[in-house]
Amino acid sequence: MEEKALTVLTEEYLMSKIYIVRGVQVMLDADLAEIYGYSTGRFNEQVKNNIERFDDDFRFQLTETEFRNLISKFSTSSWGGTRKLPYAFTELGIYMLMTVLKGELAVSQSKKLIKLFKRMKDFLVQLQNILPSSEVRALSIQTQANTEDIRQIKQKVNDLTVVVKDFTDPNIKKDYLLFNGQTVEADLAYAEIYSHAKKTIHIIDNYISLKTLVLLKSVSHGVKVAIFSDNVNHGLHQTELADFQLEYPSVDISLKTSGGIYHDRYIFIDHGTKNEMIFHCGGSSKDGGKRVTSISRVEDVMLYQNIIGNLQNNPTLQW
Repeated sequence: MEEKALTVLTEEYLMSKIYIVRGVQVMLDADLAEIYGYSTGRFNEQVKNNIERFDDDFRFQLTETEFRNLISKFSTSSWGGTRKLPYAFTELGIYMLMTVLKGELAVSQSKKLIKLFKRMKDFLVQLQNILPSSEVRALSIQTQANTEDIRQIKQKVNDLTVVVKDFTDPNIKKDYLLFNGQTVEADLAYAEIYSHAKKTIHIIDNYISLKTLVLLKSVSHGVKVAIFSDNVNHGLHQTELADFQLEYPSVDISLKTSGGIYHDRYIFIDHGTKNEMIFHCGGSSKDGGKRVTSISRVEDVMLYQNIIGNLQNNPTLQW
């Protein structure tokens, strides 16, 4: 590795190096090389030596049009001397870099990236109700959606062990809840529940937000999702729903009012079939794990059979 002074990573610096390209958040090779103390050429050489780890959703080369658009929007950039079109790394690609770039300094910078990405994600989720920018909403969707994918990378790649240990740091917030009596990371609990659906998912929850939708992004193709909610405090906006549907057109979601009579939250999986499952949720999925809460499977489904039938006649949620 070429000896260069490593860039001091601050939230402001990192945010200034994240761009939206093809609807996803990316960082460019030159900026990542600077962060890790490489020249851009040497950095890309390291990646090419491990190219089998970088699928197209991890790393892609910008087109001339995409590159010109970035330059025009961020005129203060120092890319003026670039002769080759840069490579863009998605959040997944950035995490995969941690398996390629070795040494204590690389690990140190990787840890800082992890912390800053996590803070950025939490910040966007907290402010999602007041952010007007469609690009920032798209960024929030993407950072939420990448959570499970990144977790899978960490589980599969042994080289990440030293970096993953950093997630035990109590200063880095994790969201857990009680799922059928066991402590489970919140996003994993909802992913597990939704993975059982073959035909339908019915959700009753008066407090919804963008995260409510993002947790549904990986439901099986052909599964119809119905959310019954009065959208208390207007936690979800129509523009956010439209952005999500544009990002995940395969997820069939409809929203109706709940009629103001439900306090608890419920998830019905494949209602009316022999495989029906019902879960009682102590809190809203949008707040999954932020407070002590639990999700329990309902054993006697017959007690709840009339709920969905009655809700089906409710009017469409109005914005």
